[in-house]
Amino acid sequence: MPLTLTIDTVRWQRHQQRVAAEFPGLVPVCKGDGYGFGQDLLVRRAAGLNVPLLAVGTVREAEQALRLFRGDLMVLMPHQGGERFGPTSDRVIRVVASPFGHRGLRGRRVITELASSMRRHGVTPDELPAVRAAMGAWEFEGFSLHLPLRRHPAANGIEEVSAWMRRLARAGMPVRTMFVSHLSSQEMAALHTAFPGTAFRLRVGTRLWLGDPEATRYSSDVLAVTPLNDRRRSGWFGRRRTTRRFQVTAAGGISHGVGLKAPRTLQGTRERLRHVAGIGYASLNLHLSPFLWDGQRCRFAEPPHLMESVLLLHTEAPPQIGDEVRLSLRHTTTRLMP
Repeated sequence: MPLTLTIDTVRWQRHQQRVAAEFPGLVPVCKGDGYGFGQDLLVRRAAGLNVPLLAVGTVREAEQALRLFRGDLMVLMPHQGGERFGPTSDRVIRVVASPFGHRGLRGRRVITELASSMRRHGVTPDELPAVRAAMGAWEFEGFSLHLPLRRHPAANGIEEVSAWMRRLARAGMPVRTMFVSHLSSQEMAALHTAFPGTAFRLRVGTRLWLGDPEATRYSSDVLAVTPLNDRRRSGWFGRRRTTRRFQVTAAGGISHGVGLKAPRTLQGTRERLRHVAGIGYASLNLHLSPFLWDGQRCRFAEPPHLMESVLLLHTEAPPQIGDEVRLSLRHTTTRLMP
């Protein structure tokens, strides 16, 4: 059996229902690899939540989602002036993040992305007059503000959104709907109280699909176990192994996302020291793997292969062929195999 993702469906769906109840009007986000579940599965699940709007990453993802979702689709990737619009369906809404991004969208449904403290794409306060002048050419659906996931203690999500609400009011812009991200239910309630004429809708991805880590688990079958007690060379690169170790081959390789690692933001002295220690082990070709045996992370014997991984275990009780080993994988770098 290959590397397997097991979902406790009842628990997984119950968590989504709790999030939907906590954030009325939420907009589920289904993009990329579908947070490790595959986009089609998440689109079907979003349809089961009876939400009227779903956010996807690209035009191509919108084309796929139209088959499975009967509501509206927001394409998060900003439209670039002059590019192909994408699906002709009037259920597709494009995001515009610059005064000129609207070119080619005459008569289309549009959401205007505003610049936030992320310093990413978005219309700045100085660009509002140019946006206001062009608004009559499209069907305006609302504004969008993407806030940082981790905010500095001095930063205030409510104040950042409120500041934009005041700017838009001074510019004479209609603010019937504001799409936001990374806010708590208390912050959302405060915004609804402060601006009762505006519908604030939260885009939710990670919190919705991965908010209960106990609802999912990755596992792999052991394919081979070889004692390494004679210092013979082994593996693709013919390395000598130390004694009292076992070489274990397990299902799951780079085609599934094993060994793929996205950069992390390190916080605190302990995390930094662990990272430095990991660099030291890596210089000895002893990279940590996501596979776990007897509660411990195993090290790769060599870089993972396409469909399987070779591990080193320093133990008196190795697994046997056919045993199951657990994995700790990052969902957003894991790909569901057909």
